[in-house]
Amino acid sequence: MNRRYLPSITAMQCFESAARHLSFTRASVELNLTQSAVSKQVAQLESILEHLLFIRVRKRLQLTPEGSLYLTEVRKILTQVEMSTRYMQSYGGQSEVLNITTLPTFGARWLIPRLKGYRLRHPNVYLNISNKTDPFDFDEEHVDVAFFFGQGSWPKAECVKLLDDEMVPVCSPSILPEQGIQDPLDLVKLVLLQHSKRPEAWHDWFDGQNCYTRHSYHGPRFDTFYMSLRAARSCCGVALVPKFLAQDELESGQLVIPCAFSLNSSNAYYLAFPEHKAELTKVKNFIEWILEHR
Repeated sequence: MNRRYLPSITAMQCFESAARHLSFTRASVELNLTQSAVSKQVAQLESILEHLLFIRVRKRLQLTPEGSLYLTEVRKILTQVEMSTRYMQSYGGQSEVLNITTLPTFGARWLIPRLKGYRLRHPNVYLNISNKTDPFDFDEEHVDVAFFFGQGSWPKAECVKLLDDEMVPVCSPSILPEQGIQDPLDLVKLVLLQHSKRPEAWHDWFDGQNCYTRHSYHGPRFDTFYMSLRAARSCCGVALVPKFLAQDELESGQLVIPCAFSLNSSNAYYLAFPEHKAELTKVKNFIEWILEHR
């Protein structure tokens, strides 16, 4: 594409700010530009796009349908430019950034407690940790290490097994009947808390004990184990969760296991890293630390 058809970052910043404030004046203050400069940048964008981005209704600035559509794309572009710039800046000086992704509850409950002391051993490495639940491409996301749940395979990556998956039911002791749970099917009366990523979990748990209930898929549905645990603590019902994620609540007595049967999965929790980064010192040191503290 001919360069003259490519808008500048400044023009997109002016448009995004004006669209957010619905005001050229406020955008000019935010960007430390004159109002006429902001207006000129937006006008240049409209000329390139051959579409109006704003109209004035009763002297108020409003986005056109084309403007709303373009705003979504511009925000993606500006976010990516900022992320890419910060990523490259991280390689300056003597410091390095290790980009890590993890499952939300696994990261909060298992990973973070194991990072204590890491900074003292590796003072020049900064950990950048984010949550991801869906598969992704290591190269496209600039990720160095990922924690995931699955079969232990990842394209163009090496995987290290960390933990097996043992699912147990947990609930607040205050919702249990005085006589306790005599039969697994009694749990249905307490409300089964469902996990959206593992819709078959309760069905498989009952099936493992040769029990059947048409209610195994019924109950409030949560996106993370953290929310399931919080709901169980709040007496909303019984959650089926990996036992190690509920360890703190079980030890404190906030939660109990009402029925001893556990569901073992063929999947497990793994650490993965790109094959081409296997020899990077920052990656090798982090993996060594995790294996030492698992």
